Amino acid sequence: MQRSRVLNIAAAALIGGAAAIVTSGAQAQAWPARPITLIVPYPAGGTADLAARTIAQAMGPHLKQSIVVDNRAGAGGNIGMGVLKRAAPDGYTIGLGTIGTQTINAFLYPDMPFDPARDFTPLSMVFTTPNVIAVRADSDMKTVQDLVRKAKANEAKPLTYASPGVGSSVHLTGAYLEQAAGIRMLHVPFKGVSGSMPALIGGQVDVLLDNLPSTLAQLKDGSRVRALAVTSAQRAPALPDVPTVAESGLPGFDVTAWFALYAPAGTPQAVQTTLIEAAQKALATPAVKEQLVALGAAAGALAGPRLSAFEGQERERWGRLVKDRNITTQ
Repeated sequence: MQRSRVLNIAAAALIGGAAAIVTSGAQAQAWPARPITLIVPYPAGGTADLAARTIAQAMGPHLKQSIVVDNRAGAGGNIGMGVLKRAAPDGYTIGLGTIGTQTINAFLYPDMPFDPARDFTPLSMVFTTPNVIAVRADSDMKTVQDLVRKAKANEAKPLTYASPGVGSSVHLTGAYLEQAAGIRMLHVPFKGVSGSMPALIGGQVDVLLDNLPSTLAQLKDGSRVRALAVTSAQRAPALPDVPTVAESGLPGFDVTAWFALYAPAGTPQAVQTTLIEAAQKALATPAVKEQLVALGAAAGALAGPRLSAFEGQERERWGRLVKDRNITTQ
C-alpha cells in the first residue's frame, strides 16, 4: 500500500513537472502576449514621434499585438531613455533612441541617467533623414552661399538660427556648418519645431535648421518658408529640386539624423530576434517605404550588432565636434 502511494505521488510529480515545462514553453513561444509600449523621449508631433508611430503601426501585424507610443520628453531625450533603462528587460517596453540620445548627449550632459553603450540592446534602425536649412520665403538668402556671405559680412551682428534644442543633432548640424564654412552664427534653441517654425515665419530668427520630416509640409507649400539645402550627401527624393550643402559649395558635408529601436539591456535573445525580425519585415514593405519617402526619410537597414557598430562611429564623430566647438548645455 505504502509503495503504491509513493509511486502515485512520484507519477503525479512527474506529470506536474512535465505540465509546467509545457506551460512554460507555451508562454515563451506566445511572446508577445500583451501590447508593447514604445517610449519616445521627445514631444508629440516631431520627427521622432513620426518615426515611432510609423514603425509601431507597421510592426503590430507582424507581432500580432499593438504597440502603444508613450511620449516621455525632457532633457534632450534623456528622461525617456532613462525610463527605458529602468524598465523590465522582457520586451514589453522598448524605446526610440536617436542620434542625440545614443551618440551626442553623453558629451553634453554631466549627469547622464544611462550609458547608451551599455544599458540598451540595439534592435533596428527605423529611418534616416537629412536635416534642412530653411529661411523665410521672402528672405534675401537664396542659397547656402548667400547665407555664408551674409554671415561673414555681419560678424558684429551674427545671423540667428533656430533648432529644436541645445545638443540636438540639428544644433550640432549648425555648429558643423559654422565650422565647415568658417562663419559664426547665434544658436537660438526651441522646444521642438512647434516653437522654431513660428519664430522663423515671424522674423524672430534668420534661419531654421530641423529634421526634414518636421518641416516638409511647410517647405512643399512654399508660401512662408523656403529650403536652401539639405544636409545629406544626396538630394532628398521628397525635395528633388533642393540642392545639398555639398553641392552648394561645401564639399564633403554630410549629416543625417537617425532614429532606432532599443530594448533594455538583458532582454532575452529570442525576444530581441522577434522584435528585430518584425521591424525589418515592416520596413521592407513597399507601403512603409513609400510612407517614409513621403515623410522625407529612408527606411533603415541596420540591426543588432551592425547598428551597435554604427553607433560607435557616430559617437566618435559627434564627440569630437562637441569638444572642438566647446558646445555645452548651459
